[in-house]
This record gives sequence, structure tokens and C-alpha cells, in this order.
Amino acid sequence: MLLELVPLVQTVPETGSTNADLAARLRAGEAVPEGYWLVADRQTAGRGRQGREWFDGAGNFMGSTLVRPGPGDPPVSSLAFVAGLAVWDAVSQFLSGRPELQLKWPNDLLLGRAKLAGILLEAVGGVVVVGIGVNLDSAPDLPDRPAMALSALGPAPDRDVFARTLTTSFAAELVRWRQYGLEPLLSRWQSVAHPPGTPLKVLGPGAEPVKGTFAGLDPDGALRLALADGSVRIVHAGDVFA
Repeated sequence: MLLELVPLVQTVPETGSTNADLAARLRAGEAVPEGYWLVADRQTAGRGRQGREWFDGAGNFMGSTLVRPGPGDPPVSSLAFVAGLAVWDAVSQFLSGRPELQLKWPNDLLLGRAKLAGILLEAVGGVVVVGIGVNLDSAPDLPDRPAMALSALGPAPDRDVFARTLTTSFAAELVRWRQYGLEPLLSRWQSVAHPPGTPLKVLGPGAEPVKGTFAGLDPDGALRLALADGSVRIVHAGDVFA
């Protein structure tokens, strides 16, 4: 039986990027254990996917942890779904009656059509650094999509209380990932994601946008995009807009 790790959270008042800090410590040979979280009150050089600057809002959650995959673990790429489910579970504990809280492939959390949280995974040797940002108190003005914070629905959750909730959820999801494997993980992810038939636009690296509807996930977690001509395109990477 796998034992759930007890998270250890270290908070710093300011840093450039929690992901970059953890990556640097790993490259320097530090034996940072699973279950460790680095959380910042403020980030001056936070990053999102595709190298985008990550919004630094006081009172929001900005933190990183790491996973050390071992023999027999599911594919490393599926850790994006682990993190997504952990964020969904943590945020849902501060909401009531909000069925529009949905995961969007591959690693965003939406409330309605607005982005509430984002996830960034980075490989450092054989270790995966997982960065998570959640808009608790304030949200950025994004050029390409709406965003919102939980404070729009009521008092913003206390950052430290939210951190304890999220780190506990992540530890539980990591145990399920190792114990039950990929298929149940993807099934659970789809149960709280945008429903089949949701219109999506996918922008791949250096490619024209492709429009279609969500047709579920492939067995490896790739996005299935149903096109207007009846065909299904398999998407392994790209920005997805709902």
C-alpha cells in the first residue's frame, strides 16, 4: 500500500520564480524530497506556458512542488492531469453549487469561460517540477482570454489556508496516480472537464488555429478534436481556447 506524503510548505516573501528556484536547487544536486512545496508571496519573474509572464497578484497562490517518477509509474506527461485534478479539488472546496468549474486541456482551470488557475510542468533531469498559480484575490487582464479570481464570488480564501488544501489534494492525487494508473486518472479528469461537444480552438506551435469540438481524450491523454468534416484530429500539444 502506498503511503500519502505529508506536504512540507516553505513560504518566501519574494522570489523570481518558484519553478526556477526549485529547478536550480535540483541542478545543484540538492535532494529536494517529494512533498516539498515552495510558495511565494510575490514573484517577479513568474512564467506560464510558452514562456508567457505569469501574473503576480498579491494574495494569490503561487507555488511549486516536484515529483520523482519511478519504475512502474504512469507516463510523466500525465502529471498534468494529476495537478489539474488537485487544483480542481482544492478550489471546489471553497465554492458551493458552481458546476461550471471545469478543467480545460491540458492544464487550465476555468470558471465559466474565465481562467482561474494555470499549471506549468518542467523536467529537470529525471524530476518533474510542477508550478501552480491560482487567482484567489485578483486576476490579470489577459490579451487573449478572460480571467477571474475567486474574490469575484465572495471573500478571497486565505492564501495559507488554500495552500494547505491544495498541497493535501496534490498528495492524494499523486497516490492515486501511482496506485491505480492512467486509465482511472483520465476518466476522473474527463468527469470534471469541458463536456464532449464543447467548441474548442487549438493553436499549435507555428500553425494556423484549428476549430472543432471536444471529443474526449486518447488513451495516452492526447486531446481528440472533432472537426467539421467528421474527422478527428489528435492533439498532443498546443494552446486550447474554449
